[in-house]
Amino acid sequence: MDLTHPYAKELELACLTVQRATRLTKKVLEAVDKGALDKSDSSPVTIADFAAQALIIGAIHRAFPDDDIVGEEDSKALRANEALLERTWDLVSSTRLDDEKSEALLYSPKSKEEMLDLIDLGARGTCNRENRSWILDPVDGTATFINGQQYAVCLALVEKGAQKLGVLGAPNLNLETGRMHEESVDRDGYGYQLFAVVGHGAFIRPMSTGALLPATKLEPKAQITDPKDLDFVDCVAATSSNIVAHERLASHLGAPWPHTTDLWAAQLRYVAIAVGGCNTLIKIPRKASYRSKMWDHAGGMLIVEELGCFVSDLAGNPVDCSLGRTLAGCYGMIVAPVSIHGRLVKAVKEIM
Repeated sequence: MDLTHPYAKELELACLTVQRATRLTKKVLEAVDKGALDKSDSSPVTIADFAAQALIIGAIHRAFPDDDIVGEEDSKALRANEALLERTWDLVSSTRLDDEKSEALLYSPKSKEEMLDLIDLGARGTCNRENRSWILDPVDGTATFINGQQYAVCLALVEKGAQKLGVLGAPNLNLETGRMHEESVDRDGYGYQLFAVVGHGAFIRPMSTGALLPATKLEPKAQITDPKDLDFVDCVAATSSNIVAHERLASHLGAPWPHTTDLWAAQLRYVAIAVGGCNTLIKIPRKASYRSKMWDHAGGMLIVEELGCFVSDLAGNPVDCSLGRTLAGCYGMIVAPVSIHGRLVKAVKEIM
């Protein structure tokens, strides 16, 4: 892609640090497979979350020390559990990219205390209009991660409420099957990385353990007008979404149902729209008070927007990413090609 845009430095760093963090998560999964960690114990997820967050924040904070950083985790559990702390530190201190030039662009904490402080830096992040903010989710899809299914490592940059770049690492993503499934896993490689810079399109590259590999530009989504061409991605097991209302909406539109792709991790649903054959995501919350976490959507939203989709709340309003650690002004969500998005907004109003 064109590297002359204003975010060239940020993008390179973001892609490298996500690739390094995905390598770390793969190491945890390998330990589980080999019996070094008990799969029934939550600690594999815990150390992967903490360690990946520490490595990502370490790299971002060293390069852009004045930027706000919003991460999902805090260090309370580590500070209270010496064994867990040691395992997390071992992982952080031993994970490096194989390519020395690439690794030299990143930073790693030099002590356990620095690691803990970096994790807490993310826990204190606010994301408002005053600061440039990095949003990260070290492991999106914790339940599927521990099962060796689909999960994502996510990083986005937001300025004044608007997404500027997004990078999603999908370490288990297998493109051979066309449509995404939890069980369709890349067992030989390191999955794929999707990324976008606002106004410059969206791209995909295979991930490695070293330098960044060449990227390919993704094709825009077809601009459909017939509801029969809607292809939904959803999650039956999601406790925050009203799947019955989703079915009612599809029936009202005369759109195909049930949905063709079911994925647990929120960010993987954006990946499914980008590369997995889907084109539409609806989220009608079960509770009126529900608001999505920022790290479950930032970056993924930008990628599909760069492919010709529009992302809004249920009323059709654009998403504001400057209202804190949640999408506080966004009740529900509609993601669809621009050409049919308005039709979906109208249909939601009619069924609700």
